Amino acid sequence: MNSIRVMMVDDEPLMRKIVRQEMNSRAATVESGDVDASIIRRVEMVETYADGPSLTAALASTEPPDYLLVDMELRGDPTGGLLVTRRVHERFPEVRIIIFSGRFDNPMPGEEGRLERVHEIGRVVMEAIQLGASAFVSKNATGGFSIENILRAIAGLERGESCYFNYPVMLTLREAAERYLNIISNHDAAFRLSDTERRLLLLEAAGCTASEISDRLDETDKAVQERQKDLSRRLGIVNKSAARVAKSISLGLIDTADVDFLPRG
Repeated sequence: MNSIRVMMVDDEPLMRKIVRQEMNSRAATVESGDVDASIIRRVEMVETYADGPSLTAALASTEPPDYLLVDMELRGDPTGGLLVTRRVHERFPEVRIIIFSGRFDNPMPGEEGRLERVHEIGRVVMEAIQLGASAFVSKNATGGFSIENILRAIAGLERGESCYFNYPVMLTLREAAERYLNIISNHDAAFRLSDTERRLLLLEAAGCTASEISDRLDETDKAVQERQKDLSRRLGIVNKSAARVAKSISLGLIDTADVDFLPRG
């Protein structure tokens, strides 16, 4: 059986050991080729390396693999895998590169700097694709790490997919793309406020407190907070009342003439 040869670059010794042992002990196979001319091929981890220089030295005298699994964060560098990806792709463009990382998962709600992180993840993934990466697999998929996550990526690429993302990565990219599209479209006709969202923004502009907004919208504090977070995400700004009001006015979503300012004693 013509096997699919895989190499791996990851600075965590335990991760290298687990992936290699599980992949090879299972004698995993994937279907390669199109529907009319497919064959079953075994996936084999032939070698692992702790860093890019070790891989480069080995490839000087070793046949390149079909696939290279690259950890994005190497030696404390959050995007160290980009350098490995670029160098391997420039020298061996036929090698399919799979980025393997826990850094691309959709950030948790409420996480500090969440929107900035989503934007950064989208930027890094797009840069990796430009440098030659073909797939992105999370180390933190639902239920914990599984070798199946890697095998699905290989199977997808073997079926002819030009690029593969597993679900946690896809969630982040979708949000990053939505934010990007909102920004470049300047939130024109594609951006629609519901009546409740418009009222919320006008109440914020009027200077209402959080409890006053909840009372006037007849919603719980938590429900209002979720609306505010969602508006901030769609507007592509930090989750602050002043920022939401300023951005909404600048985009013509609300008019200052409609603001009923509250007098304060």
